[in-house]
Amino acid sequence: MQIIKVPGINGLGKTKGCETAGNAILAELGNIYTNESGREINSSILDLEEIHLDNSNLEITNKLIYENAFEIFSEQNKSIFLGGDHSISFSLVRGFLNNCHREKKNPCLIVFDAHPDCMPPVDKNFPTHEEWLRGIIECGFPIKNILLVGVRNSDPEELRFLKEKGIRIISMDQLMQNLEDTCDIIMEFSNGKELYLSLDIDVVDPAFAPATGYPETGGLSSREFIYLIQRLNKVKGLKVVDLVEINSEKDKEFGMITTKLGAKVLGEFL
Repeated sequence: MQIIKVPGINGLGKTKGCETAGNAILAELGNIYTNESGREINSSILDLEEIHLDNSNLEITNKLIYENAFEIFSEQNKSIFLGGDHSISFSLVRGFLNNCHREKKNPCLIVFDAHPDCMPPVDKNFPTHEEWLRGIIECGFPIKNILLVGVRNSDPEELRFLKEKGIRIISMDQLMQNLEDTCDIIMEFSNGKELYLSLDIDVVDPAFAPATGYPETGGLSSREFIYLIQRLNKVKGLKVVDLVEINSEKDKEFGMITTKLGAKVLGEFL
């Protein structure tokens, strides 16, 4: 398994600071000696890579993310990408989709996020963190294989788009009615497919993860989030994870609690 830092940001000025999250998360991982399954975590022997980016040039940035991701998916059985903001997922998921097409596999995308990220595009070629999922849908990702989890604040335009496309959503309210049973449903959704799991830290309540661009109250606790991660890590078809929207610069105000949670989540996948 390879861990890849992707310090990309295209967040309308709201996500500056997320580009340093990969290094910050890995630094915090060094303070975790075992994950909750008892497996030892030795940061010094991890297979680490970085996609080096220039965020002032979105065309080159997106090209580099896509090309590197496509190659990684061809070589690695499992990959974890550390953002960056959620805009990086557009090119990552495109690479995943095209790799699945090449290998004749059935792609599945499950997104944990407080927001749908389906706003009308500012630039269709380079979606921001508010538009990336809309961009992926319009690129042809199979609609029946997309699941949004934890949504609790949607723009009316996003809701119209999601309804029109028939995208399946498990709202935060639905998720919390019975966390265990709903997790079963989420896992069943990915059955028999190649799974890409995208994790926006704002699915977690800002009481536990305050250092993000658009914090939304009423989210998961850190314990509930870790429970879901532990369950989903058992999915046979899990191939790719991205963890995004942790602002490690902003997190200095909060004792790095958000970054520590990111490291904890990463550790559970190892």
